[in-house]
Amino acid sequence: MIRQIKNSELYFDGCSTVELAKKYGTPLYVLSETDIVSRFRELREGFTQKYENTRVAYAAKAFGTMAMFRLCQREGICIDVVSAGELYTAIKAGFPPEMIEFNGNNKLPYEIEMALGYGIGRFIVDGLCETDLIEAICKEKGKTASILFRITPGVKSDSHDYIVTGKKDSKFGIPLDEDVLYPQIKKAIESEYINFLGFHFHVGSQLHDNSSHLQAVETILEHTGEVKRRFDYDIKELNIGGGFGVKYTNEDRKSFSYFLDPAMEMIESYFKKLGIKRPEIVIEPGRSIVAEAGISLYTIGSIKEIKDIRKYVSVDGGMTDNIRPALYQAVYDGVIANKADQEKTEKVTICGKCCESGDILIRDIDIANPQAGDIFAVFSTGAYGYSMASNYNKNPIPAVVLVKEGRSELIVKRQSFDDMIQNEIIPESLR
Repeated sequence: MIRQIKNSELYFDGCSTVELAKKYGTPLYVLSETDIVSRFRELREGFTQKYENTRVAYAAKAFGTMAMFRLCQREGICIDVVSAGELYTAIKAGFPPEMIEFNGNNKLPYEIEMALGYGIGRFIVDGLCETDLIEAICKEKGKTASILFRITPGVKSDSHDYIVTGKKDSKFGIPLDEDVLYPQIKKAIESEYINFLGFHFHVGSQLHDNSSHLQAVETILEHTGEVKRRFDYDIKELNIGGGFGVKYTNEDRKSFSYFLDPAMEMIESYFKKLGIKRPEIVIEPGRSIVAEAGISLYTIGSIKEIKDIRKYVSVDGGMTDNIRPALYQAVYDGVIANKADQEKTEKVTICGKCCESGDILIRDIDIANPQAGDIFAVFSTGAYGYSMASNYNKNPIPAVVLVKEGRSELIVKRQSFDDMIQNEIIPESLR
């Protein structure tokens, strides 16, 4: 177990969270290397070692730091980036560019040039004009780019509307209309500057049912067969995305195999029937690798009780270090770290310190008697906490610590006030 209780204190991957708060300060993100590696191991045993010609690309948007990319490299995991910033971070970490894929719905010309200059493995083309843009830049630079087309499979997933991406009305992906998709494919196949690899889809995030994945696999296979029939062209790669759900409170987290085994069975059967070699199959897990591997630590400050209505317990962070409750109405669980085994006698609402009524981290949670100075731990914050953090109200972005079996190491320094304003300038007119 990554979380344990000893002498009333919460321990995380062998480290006392109370001591971590004292040593590094709060708010603080804490990531368990043990948990992250166990997810990669599960994917190796249940996917890349079980099925030949398969690959895992970690979705960097969930948590993308140099240390995380080094960890991916050590574990033999590729990465998926969606911006020049993520790409630059990976390159600065020494990550092999050929193991990087570039996703995203609006790649800017300088980002494409930058990616080509580094020699990344492939682009996931998201829109109709993108192929022409990549081709033009390749022609100018004398380079060739490998691409996949991200298609919109037209399936509805059971998740928050903001993180459902596979339905037809989405900003992501190329529609499957025959007069839209196939001219693009023909152009890519015939281009001397483009190496067309195949298709990509992503149906959404935080999914606990595999039906939308399987529907999308069926769709992508149909179009793979159609490419063969129309152009006598063998697809070399199919990327079936990620979105595998995690446990935040009481969700029933499914294994990776729950999603991948039936998908691979469909894929293997389809290509066996066609009598052609199966292409490489790629997945893009992000949240499912790091979410449960992370916790956030806060110090409790002001406590406000409104008789017969609610007790607000304020912490020294909030929506600036975890925007998901305000943005997605995401629900989390937590505990007072220094009273981890005490009876939960109080129903409270954990709120942040930002000047926003919506700055609520956890509503109506049962905890032990809270007091100012207590350390409060929020569970499963490893994904989209640090990566979506902001300086709203001029709050500094917290530090990040990597822990493993009782050892702790700083992997992101706490932002100072000087760091926060280093790019601000007072113009001559105001001096």
